[in-house]
Amino acid sequence: MLWTHSSLWLGLAATLVFTLLALTSLVWTPYPIDAIDIGSRFMGPSATHWLGTDNLGRDLASLVMSGTLTSFVVAAVAVAIGGGIGVPLGLAAVAWGGPLEWLVLRFSDFVFAFPAVIVAILITSLYGPGAINAIIAIGVLNIPIFARVARGGAMSLTTLDFVAAARLAGLGNVAIAYRHLLPNILSLIIVQGTIQLSLGILAEAGLSYIGLGTQPPATSLGLMLREAQSVFLLHPWLTLVPGFCIVLIVIALNLAGDGLRDAIDPRLKAEGMQRHAA
Repeated sequence: MLWTHSSLWLGLAATLVFTLLALTSLVWTPYPIDAIDIGSRFMGPSATHWLGTDNLGRDLASLVMSGTLTSFVVAAVAVAIGGGIGVPLGLAAVAWGGPLEWLVLRFSDFVFAFPAVIVAILITSLYGPGAINAIIAIGVLNIPIFARVARGGAMSLTTLDFVAAARLAGLGNVAIAYRHLLPNILSLIIVQGTIQLSLGILAEAGLSYIGLGTQPPATSLGLMLREAQSVFLLHPWLTLVPGFCIVLIVIALNLAGDGLRDAIDPRLKAEGMQRHAA
């Protein structure tokens, strides 16, 4: 039962809180994110500025809300790209097999050989740094992950009776893959998507931190870390606030992903308890 998994609901609740804060920034923030007030630089948390201000006097709470939205959007679009291309590739590899399956697997190996930073450097060397290029870099790395998950999940079902019945009914491999295999691995893909979303948040933060992701005047949690690094010893909260937000978001998404995995396949939880007991 879904409601018996406390980690799932805790993760979903925390994710919902951050999502609502991010979406609220579309219509309201305590202060405009580009409102510079040099006289209010480096203020600590107060009733006027809930989380303080940065080196330009901008309200930190407003920046966190807007930055969280940017980080979520970059990660979500990248995961959508990875899933939208990777899942069909994985299913096609199962449906047709042979050379196509070999190509999908070799493509996965090739992409895995290049870290996200290398891919981002290659892209930005041609088109310049920015959130769009970060999305492309993270999305490309998600493709082989979803392709392998879809292929592995579908392959585990091909020997079951309902697939044999579909073949006897005259359905071809492609029809079986998309009508029967895809619905049965959809939960697996959703769980993987949740995990990849948390990794996408981290990847966006890392790329923005080294100057390859979101660029001013836009903001993201990673960019806030980059801008605060030079004053960390004097004003540590400028780094701690976005840093803790990244940590909490990633933990929330991982809790949700683990809870979904346990709820979808209770055998995984039982096996984990047996290993722990042993």
